Amino acid sequence: MPDRLMSREEAEALVTRAFTASGASPAMADSSARALVAAEIDGQKGHGFSRVAAYAAQLRSGKVSGKARPVAQVRGARIDIDAGNGLAFPAIDLAIDQLKALTPRTGVAMAAIRRSHHCGQLGAHVERLAEAGFSALMVANTPKAMAPWGGSSALFGTNPIAFAAPRAPAPPLVIDLSLSKVARGKVMAAQKAGTPIPEGWALDAQGQPTTDPAAALAGTMVPAGDAKGAALALVVEILAATLTGANRSDEASSFFEAEGPPPGVGQMILAFDTGAVAGFGDRLEALLSAITAQEGARLPGQSRLAGRAAAQGGAEVTVPGHLIEEIEALTPC
Repeated sequence: MPDRLMSREEAEALVTRAFTASGASPAMADSSARALVAAEIDGQKGHGFSRVAAYAAQLRSGKVSGKARPVAQVRGARIDIDAGNGLAFPAIDLAIDQLKALTPRTGVAMAAIRRSHHCGQLGAHVERLAEAGFSALMVANTPKAMAPWGGSSALFGTNPIAFAAPRAPAPPLVIDLSLSKVARGKVMAAQKAGTPIPEGWALDAQGQPTTDPAAALAGTMVPAGDAKGAALALVVEILAATLTGANRSDEASSFFEAEGPPPGVGQMILAFDTGAVAGFGDRLEALLSAITAQEGARLPGQSRLAGRAAAQGGAEVTVPGHLIEEIEALTPC
């Protein structure tokens, strides 16, 4: 099947139908579809359409609870959210809404999400808070895929981290990175597309460099920054799992396989009321201008803006033909 250009609304409807047919509630299906289509438009294909079949299979098997509704409990400046072993996006939506309400009162607020699932591109979540005038930091743990530095067996996830800060009148500054050299979702996307991965991304099960995405998924990811990246993965593990009450990476089941217990991973979001800081915007712009004044330097996150521009301001998205077939097969005629 050839690739197809769809409007954003058409793509979201396609994914929503697949999730609803697989047992997700309308609210869960809508929230998850919006997140996956946005990731695809932003060029984060490992968090986009390539995830639909795996989510649907887990909904059908019961590994993911399609009827879960996240529940929040507020204690001071901390919001505890139980995602109920559903898909992560409704819990993240609830966290963002709660943080927007709480942060102006407390100055700094934290949302701790447990019993959660794959949360997609973290940058999109903190960007929503930055658009509301807050700076935000988010971390998440993921099923084990990376060995501690000097070790040989996977213990940490790729454990992404993201930060966003508001800018006026420019779009927010967004920094989104995995603590492996690349996000594992990119390896999964390469496997689905039948293309090799660059050498240096991952090791096979014998600890040898590989360009085969299947061998990479069976092996371990290489940490970004070597020992420093592995140390930061430990920091994220403590913040996203130990402090939230979620499963550790080495306790979590796969985001890709339909069988087994729920992953039960965690996410933590910190929001900062930058409006209470005199001159924050001017000082931030001075810093960013010092970066862009250097020849060849650019601000992080520019590729996502380019992706949105190429997609007619985020209104259109190209859906690969092999993924259209995969998604449509999930939806009854």
